[in-house]
Amino acid sequence: MANKMGYLSCLDTVKPVRDAIDVINGKWKLPIIISVMTGNERFTDIQVSIPGITPKVLAKELKGLEQHQLIKRVVVDDYPVKILYKPEPYADTLTPIIDALKVWGLNHRKKIFEKD
Repeated sequence: MANKMGYLSCLDTVKPVRDAIDVINGKWKLPIIISVMTGNERFTDIQVSIPGITPKVLAKELKGLEQHQLIKRVVVDDYPVKILYKPEPYADTLTPIIDALKVWGLNHRKKIFEKD
């Protein structure tokens, strides 16, 4: 019985962690989120800020992040029409997570590359 309880307890943690990772997983999602959150609003500005991303991939990832309510696509009815991408307030909930991952990554890199 103790083993089954440990298993269920593990799943209680693993399932929501997997859900979170599924949203930000992949080569491009975090860089796009960070780019938009740091003020890049136009498609070309976002693309230039992320070396190596193609327009097709950027468009696809922006749509996915929009579906997850992290980024909002704003159409400015002007001539010519402008399309802007802005972070949703919900995206702010990722800030402490991104900061924690950054600190962990820096510490991990230091640990792995330090000389014994």
